[in-house]
Amino acid sequence: MSDLDFNLLVALDALLREQSVSAAARRLGLSTSAMSRTLSRLRTALGDPILVPAGRGMVATPHALAIAEDVHVLKDAVKTVLSPPSTVEIREVRRDFTIRANEAFVLLYAADLSAAVTKAAPGIRLRFAPRADKDVQALRDAAIDLDIGVLPRDSGELRCQTLFEDRFVGVARAGHPIFDADRITVEHYTAWGHVLFSTQADFAGPIDRALAELGHDRDVRLIVPSFPAVIAVAAASDLIGTIPKSYCKSAATREIRTFDLPITVPGFNIVQAWHPRMDTDLAHRWLRALMFETFHAMS
Repeated sequence: MSDLDFNLLVALDALLREQSVSAAARRLGLSTSAMSRTLSRLRTALGDPILVPAGRGMVATPHALAIAEDVHVLKDAVKTVLSPPSTVEIREVRRDFTIRANEAFVLLYAADLSAAVTKAAPGIRLRFAPRADKDVQALRDAAIDLDIGVLPRDSGELRCQTLFEDRFVGVARAGHPIFDADRITVEHYTAWGHVLFSTQADFAGPIDRALAELGHDRDVRLIVPSFPAVIAVAAASDLIGTIPKSYCKSAATREIRTFDLPITVPGFNIVQAWHPRMDTDLAHRWLRALMFETFHAMS
């Protein structure tokens, strides 16, 4: 069957439906001679005459009649598989999506995102997985559907879309002496101990590099595993913290005050990343659009 291809399947279906070479040719917009050549190829491939003369017309062989319905079903199935996705009725979709995001993102946005999804697509459920690392293999292996955060450097073939822009701000408890000054300088900032978020137990980060360029350093006294933990520690001590400005929407920040850093630190984008295999998945595309629209409305 090395000569059999999908076009032959379409032609075979037309021949069996019409039981006429000329009628099948008209059905497919071909010449009668081209359809006759196709019939010859089909006879060779299937080892069966398929259509034989009967008076002025033709009739299907017993084998052709036996396979006619299967051929029709296969033709439609192949057409469906090899055609672009059309539409999806999102309210009828029943599906779970796994989203990897850090704890602070979940605390700030999970409830609103879940409500938006449930309103539009009650059959879709969200599962937030911890962002313990930025390994992109989970997206490649389809262990997660979306990864939200700062795009890792080794993102390779991944697709990404910016949800919002963010920047770092300083935090300290209400009543902290650092707020006694009219303007918080680098000297004020570095005079106090600091609490730092790091997943790698690294006592230095972009802020420390910016300080080093100015000939300063800060005294990092404590490393914690999340930005909510930075907020909690800063609220209960004299340690100074640094968090993304977007996290200031959290209820936990009511017990702290924020301030602009006295140094220039580059901002960063929070993106949603996915594997290219999901580009044309209609439900996945809908979820990505919902995420983007939700954060665009917030900006």
